[in-house]
Amino acid sequence: MSKKLAAKDLLWKSCKELVKLRNALRKELFDLKIKNSIRALNQTHLIRVARRNIARVNQVLTKKINS
Repeated sequence: MSKKLAAKDLLWKSCKELVKLRNALRKELFDLKIKNSIRALNQTHLIRVARRNIARVNQVLTKKINS
């Protein structure tokens, strides 16, 4: 992934799709952190992008579940 997700695009996805996307993003974040810890990651800003994408997905999921 490693690019910014738009919340507008996430609103059209189902809850199951959002959970799958969140799990994939968490795995990506884990891989990025591991690469960063062994100094193999040149683009460290991707960690921030991944964290914020996970937050966007969580926000949309919460909104869908509560309404």
